Amino acid sequence: MAVDIVMPQMGESIFEGTITKWLKKPGDKVERDEPLFEISTDKVDAEITSPSAGVLKEIKVGEGQTVPIQTIVGVIDAAGSAAAAPAPVKTAALPPAPAKAAPAPVAAAVAPASSGSAAERIHSSPLVRRMAMEHGIDLSTVEGTGAGGRISKQDIETAIAAAGAPAAAPTYSATAPAVSSRPAPPPPAAAPGVSGGQVHVALETAVPREKMYFGNYEVHPMSTMRQRIAEHMVASKRVSAHVYSVDEIDMTKVAALRAKSKDEFEKRYETKLTFMPFFVKAAVAGLRAFPTLNASLDGSNVILHKEINVGIAVALDWGLLVPVVKNADEKNILGIQRNMNDLAERARSKKLKPEEVQESTFSITNPGVFGGLFGLPVINQPNVGILGLGAIEKRPVVINDSIAIRSMCYVTLSYDHRVVDGAIAHRFLHKVKETLEEWSEPVL
Repeated sequence: MAVDIVMPQMGESIFEGTITKWLKKPGDKVERDEPLFEISTDKVDAEITSPSAGVLKEIKVGEGQTVPIQTIVGVIDAAGSAAAAPAPVKTAALPPAPAKAAPAPVAAAVAPASSGSAAERIHSSPLVRRMAMEHGIDLSTVEGTGAGGRISKQDIETAIAAAGAPAAAPTYSATAPAVSSRPAPPPPAAAPGVSGGQVHVALETAVPREKMYFGNYEVHPMSTMRQRIAEHMVASKRVSAHVYSVDEIDMTKVAALRAKSKDEFEKRYETKLTFMPFFVKAAVAGLRAFPTLNASLDGSNVILHKEINVGIAVALDWGLLVPVVKNADEKNILGIQRNMNDLAERARSKKLKPEEVQESTFSITNPGVFGGLFGLPVINQPNVGILGLGAIEKRPVVINDSIAIRSMCYVTLSYDHRVVDGAIAHRFLHKVKETLEEWSEPVL
């Protein structure tokens, strides 16, 4: 009996996925719920398990291809055996979208509120709406080729190219092999889009193409996750007016408390005690005192969130994710630590659900864990602020005209100046500093 393997829907707002890796090949025996292939979406990377035991009979969608949800990507022979002859991998191109006339010129910017409502009426994903906003494309002028007239990523890329978006930018195939040792000059650039089942990403740069290819070099196509991170970071820098503030915190009291309690904490609760829950609690105190930083911006409307959901950046071997500790203001140190450990572990094993990386109202990143003195992070949209943590290290400081050795930490706040003024930003940092330097909450 043949069992279809379909591209799953990983969340209500996700309508397509990219197969990044097949973990089995045709002819391999698979068990039910055994990891079968890996996908990348707008939100998360995930392992997809087998819907049935049997033999992988056929792969219909190859690695690097992006297809809509519910597309059949492979077939399992539920009655087969491992001795079955392997079927060839089909990598035929997806049906090309019908040619469209270039959309009429639109204004250089589209108000997010109106763009969002129009996009909802004509069916589009958050990625498509973001790309439309970035490039000033009115989605009502774009013909959708997806199910029910939905506008796909391919549709918006075609519209961007037709509207005169960076058509001269170099284009790389996500499945192209690495090139090394003085290859022939790259082919002429093409408009970004999907061709032959390969995802193409336009690299926007002011540097002439021939100036980038010289000497001995290799070309490594960006992974799907790396492309998503690039899109998200560039969009944030375009949208938000980034400003940065820096402060220094004496972490001696917290460091002493952690050193005293960490062994008993781990023994009692079976989880390690890190510094991050202390910073989360201090950020919560700051957000309660200055709710302007616990906000999002929708056009000319500032949305002040009642919940405090803190996104915690997690560095992975293949990229970066920001899972979210929901309702952090309702959790104690133990609750935050357990929640963070669970999210980080499942991020590394590709078990996160899309909703677990959504709805953050503020974010924290920790370059200090890698030895950085401090960093100036890019705001995680749609937040208006992100706290950066530097390394905690002992330094000589002046206290009451005497030199003392203290555990010090630089912290930075990147904030959106469209919403947050410098006075609020520094008062927020002062509240974070005050909470940590005068820590009084028990951890056991």
